[in-house]
Amino acid sequence: MKAMVGDRLVVTSRHVDEARRIGEILEVHGPDGTPPYVVRWQGHADTAVVVPGADAHIEHRAAT
Repeated sequence: MKAMVGDRLVVTSRHVDEARRIGEILEVHGPDGTPPYVVRWQGHADTAVVVPGADAHIEHRAAT
């Protein structure tokens, strides 16, 4: 998994009644875009350090 600042981290729910989580990647701490990432989840002001699991994927931001 490789990401850049501004990409979105999407974590799919493991349970039927839970929504997926989407967060903006604010910092990338691994080499060459690998985790851990500092993420701000949608709807939350706080940030978290995240090492994504197999239930996550990256949505790359559109190139400008």
